[in-house]
Amino acid sequence: MLTEEESQDFFKQAVELGITFWDTANVYSGGSSEEFTGRAMRKYSRRENIVLATKVHGHMHDGPGGSGLSRKAILENVDASLTRLGTDYVDLYQIHRFDPSTPIEETMEALHDVVRSGKARYIGASSMWAWQFSKMQYTARLNGWTEFVSMQDQYNLMQREEEREMYGLCADQGVGVIPWSPLGRGRLTRPWGTDTTRNGSDQMMRHYGEADAAVVGAVEKVAGERGVPMAQIALAWVLTNPVVTAPIVGATKPHHLTDAVAALDIQLTDDELTTLEGAYVSRLPSYFG
Repeated sequence: MLTEEESQDFFKQAVELGITFWDTANVYSGGSSEEFTGRAMRKYSRRENIVLATKVHGHMHDGPGGSGLSRKAILENVDASLTRLGTDYVDLYQIHRFDPSTPIEETMEALHDVVRSGKARYIGASSMWAWQFSKMQYTARLNGWTEFVSMQDQYNLMQREEEREMYGLCADQGVGVIPWSPLGRGRLTRPWGTDTTRNGSDQMMRHYGEADAAVVGAVEKVAGERGVPMAQIALAWVLTNPVVTAPIVGATKPHHLTDAVAALDIQLTDDELTTLEGAYVSRLPSYFG
């Protein structure tokens, strides 16, 4: 995590590179991320030039409206997010996870009311089983409520399970995909065995192990042959999937954003794709395991 001062150059750099989609969530740093993002948007750009996204579901405070996807939680948290962001609306309001304790009808009608009120232009979902996403989408359709336009889920060369069902569903339903962790928490950006501070602090790292070394090695091989950073190859691979709209990239160093933009111009060959995909090991999606 960065302080607000440390984050400023990245917001400015994003604008200069033409990055217009900014994604955050109410739970990131207890709401501070939304505050920083809103102030940076006004400082370095204009509201109408940014596609602004945030999320609801995680624990913000104790009490019945402090987490989950009940009507109370959604309506309370969207107002809190808009206050922190300093805007009247978000372009994309996403449910951060599936909430099994709330009736789907209650969640989808509340999200529809958020859109009807003008507080969100569109709604999206994140990280759930395909049957859950399908059930929510069809519940909205049957009742004439707003449907999801996006799915934000984990997808990278070490985590490809969404290809089995979710991505076929999204393609069939015309839903855009904005995957998180496209670089595997940074594992796909450096040779296997490289030790970093994040390796010891990021709890999501536990889902990657020695079985993934061959995948990282393949990225290193292709990147070396092309003479480009590993991150560009890993991101270029994510972008080869036609259902992917834009990967979610978190930046803490200047080259993180330049690598992301450069990946748009890399066209991987069939032989490179075979090399990159050949060592994949199946696993549970890490948000369930």
